Amino acid sequence: MPIPESSRQGTMDFRGWQSWFRVTGDLDATIAAGRAPLVVLHGGPGVPHDYTLRIAGVAERGRAVIHYDQLGCGNSDNPKDTSMWSLPRYVEEVEQVRQALKLDNTNFYLLGHSWGGILAAEYAFKYQQNLKGLIISNMMMSCPAYGKYAAEVLAKQMKPEVLAEIRQIEARKDFQNPRYMALLEPNFYAQHLCRIVPNPEPVTRSLGKINQSLYVTMQGPSEFGISGKLTTWDRTADLPKLTVPVLSIGGKYDTMDPEHMRMIASKVQHGNALICSKGSHMSMYDDQQTYFTGLIKFLKSVDEGTLKPGATL
Repeated sequence: MPIPESSRQGTMDFRGWQSWFRVTGDLDATIAAGRAPLVVLHGGPGVPHDYTLRIAGVAERGRAVIHYDQLGCGNSDNPKDTSMWSLPRYVEEVEQVRQALKLDNTNFYLLGHSWGGILAAEYAFKYQQNLKGLIISNMMMSCPAYGKYAAEVLAKQMKPEVLAEIRQIEARKDFQNPRYMALLEPNFYAQHLCRIVPNPEPVTRSLGKINQSLYVTMQGPSEFGISGKLTTWDRTADLPKLTVPVLSIGGKYDTMDPEHMRMIASKVQHGNALICSKGSHMSMYDDQQTYFTGLIKFLKSVDEGTLKPGATL
């Protein structure tokens, strides 16, 4: 699926700061045709939108797609104030985007990938009355469970000597050591982050522009679990409160537990699951056919009122 050119770019105000956005496709025509637009939340935290532009290809099916850079990322303002790196504030930023684009529960799908999945879920818990549908892509709803999966499942798939050296570097908190990335890239990232090596250009571009201050503040410096502000985040018990249609996407080789992603779809009131059999954390790249076939099928079913809760797409 190609990445189409944007039809519109601009900025919107958030408490005096400017958030950059782009629209792919015709927003007004999408709404007029009864196909709600899709707003995409990038991951990280601190990784700009570039890698999620693969999802802009959905616009080729006649559905406008909106991307924006969260504050501190990419083309948006960077306040350089770690007190602003908080989940509740980012939720209000999503709401500001919705209001600026004049979207509501008749025309507002929200897709969050990775950290964006946490943000999308948290937005839905507060503002689901504004949503037509929610897509949680490649993100578990419990950071402690994510940390446990990384430590007890993914780490044990690595060669013992490789894992031992990674653990030694982490114990010394020597995360800037080039050896750390030299070990992670072939032994972890190429297996579980993106299985296309070398990575697609948009992925490389995004990772090259990461806001490390934001990432470390929220996620922590380690790639095995979370030690920042999100350490104890866990919304698993609250999933039955979500009444909007929800699609939970995972990958067989994901950094996230695919069985947890299945569980999400079973716990919400109107959920579908999509597990990409060839996919990793970047399933929109390394299992494109499964990812986009399932995503488009879900959106179409909600538009047409034919969603079958409990289905695996």
